[in-house]
Amino acid sequence: MPRPIVPPVTLPVLGEDEPFPVRRVYLVGRNYVDHIREMKEGDERDPPFFFQKPTDSVVPPDSVVDYPPETSDFQFEVELVAVIGTQARNVTPEQAPDHVFGYAVGLDLTRRDRQREACKRGVAWEVGKSFDQSAPCGLVAPVSAVGHITAGEISIDVNGERRQTGDIRQMIWKVPEIIASLSRSYVLKPGDLIYTGTPAGVGAVVPGDRLDASVAGLPPLTITIGEARHPAG
Repeated sequence: MPRPIVPPVTLPVLGEDEPFPVRRVYLVGRNYVDHIREMKEGDERDPPFFFQKPTDSVVPPDSVVDYPPETSDFQFEVELVAVIGTQARNVTPEQAPDHVFGYAVGLDLTRRDRQREACKRGVAWEVGKSFDQSAPCGLVAPVSAVGHITAGEISIDVNGERRQTGDIRQMIWKVPEIIASLSRSYVLKPGDLIYTGTPAGVGAVVPGDRLDASVAGLPPLTITIGEARHPAG
């Protein structure tokens, strides 16, 4: 039997023809105070904690994302994504920006009912967070084009109605601190995506919904929720 050919996961880059290859996907939990209060979990003074999604959970802008199986509470979380461009190992917050290639708008799609079940049982969140098409990501905007994103509105509209909004300045742990913290546990390399947390206002979506996510200064991200499909389909 011939070996299967698995195409690499890539994202389009603003102003460039060559796509950006994705290596790993890291996410920061509970990084906005109002979201911690909204979810009624965690302590506002907790240090950052991280989880991962599979590389092939990343889908590009304008994708149709199938409503996933085994959930009746499929929710969105809009996030700023920092895109790593050079290797970073045990760096300081002051050094961290030098390792950022660019930024993008991302969505951390979540099977909230499954996540809550896992939390109650004291087991890993993976079933609620790490599934097919669960990490849509927008056009990557290089730092050379947009600078470093440290402030500005972050929001999402569902079917033209504003559902979630905040400001990047509200992040408890800023991007350089997040990168520095991650780099003490992992060697960050080109192609790593870091989703940096979400403000309050997360909510459920259903098939047919259009999601328009944005961060001030970055290309927006639009996806549509498709019909539910069996995992094998």
